Amino acid sequence: MIAHRILDKCTDCNICKDIVTCPFGDAKTITGTDKCIGCGMCILSCPEEAIVLQRTQKEKIKVFVNENEVLASGTVKDALITAGVKISKFPDFSDREKIFVPCECGGCWACLAFINGRLAPVCITPLTEGMKIETNIPKEKFPALRVVSSFGVHTVGGVGTPHHLKNLRGPIEVVGFTHGCNLRCPQCQNFPIALTSGGHLLEAEETSQILLGLKEVHELDRIAISGGESTLNRKWLVELIKSIKNRDRNVRIHIDTNGTILTPDYIDELVESGMTDIGIDLKSLYVKTYINITGLNDKELAKKYLETSWNAVKYLIDHYSDKVFIGIGIPYNKALISKKEVKSMGEKILGLKSDVQVCVLDYRPEFRRKDLVKPSVNEMIQIKELLYSTGLKTVVVQTSEGHFGP
Repeated sequence: MIAHRILDKCTDCNICKDIVTCPFGDAKTITGTDKCIGCGMCILSCPEEAIVLQRTQKEKIKVFVNENEVLASGTVKDALITAGVKISKFPDFSDREKIFVPCECGGCWACLAFINGRLAPVCITPLTEGMKIETNIPKEKFPALRVVSSFGVHTVGGVGTPHHLKNLRGPIEVVGFTHGCNLRCPQCQNFPIALTSGGHLLEAEETSQILLGLKEVHELDRIAISGGESTLNRKWLVELIKSIKNRDRNVRIHIDTNGTILTPDYIDELVESGMTDIGIDLKSLYVKTYINITGLNDKELAKKYLETSWNAVKYLIDHYSDKVFIGIGIPYNKALISKKEVKSMGEKILGLKSDVQVCVLDYRPEFRRKDLVKPSVNEMIQIKELLYSTGLKTVVVQTSEGHFGP
């Protein structure tokens, strides 16, 4: 496979050139040449869908996967698939030979293998003749690395920020954004981060030092980790939280997430490490809507992600309501989800906890859905009243004129 750029569609936004970390340099000039290995990184983040993969006959080379000879071309991931190694979009830490490959853009650094004696992500590492690949890696040998960028401050916070802070003037929490996401939302509100690895590859310890430094400068007591999807690299996130808490026991640590891989044991580990606030963005109630919003083309995977996110909310409410501040996000744009489904989501949340914070996000035209019309302030206030009609007691709606809440 080789990536080709469709010139008639290209608008020269240069995301593929300036942000995508193509293994061979500038993706804009690499596409369509023999250097391209078809990893697909540039395709993920192209707003105009002006880059496509085309089949081509590429010479296969000899590599060794777990000491077995394999003929393959492209990336290490391609060689693993050829060798029959299990590739998963949902983590299974009980199976060391199964490789979790969630973002496929080199942002999360979760899909690691020993490659010629060094750990590297399989999704972006090009194959070379005679390469030796070992997938059976003890968890303790994983490096705690992740691509992070856009360090700064939140002035309104996220889904997991308590509503009484959202209308304060000035910064309310320090934030860092993790690159890479396991969803493919066509209206992604933060696609240059979610779908690229164009940031800084940082250890958890380094990241904590940056965030704590910003916290001191701005005299704040809250740190947020957002994305992209912040939970994809479990080891990195847990070590980051522990590192922050080791230096400041009183700081509040807020994780914003889509909840798609938050199993009970993962939640337990986050809380034990020091997470104090969490915002889970529930995309929908029904799988069909979820697929429409997330851009996933695998119905079973979409169902798994949706069930996991709802179960994560229930588990948090059942076990940690007295210890962790919980916020629930609901996206709204009438082209993506109906008012009827939003109301049904509210009724299901009511059955879990009537006063849990629900934050409705007004999805704007973005990325590949520039045709969307951003909901008006009045429309969002109607959504707020609709959710209140279910019996929920704490609803906040995000609008172009600020947040309206309880």
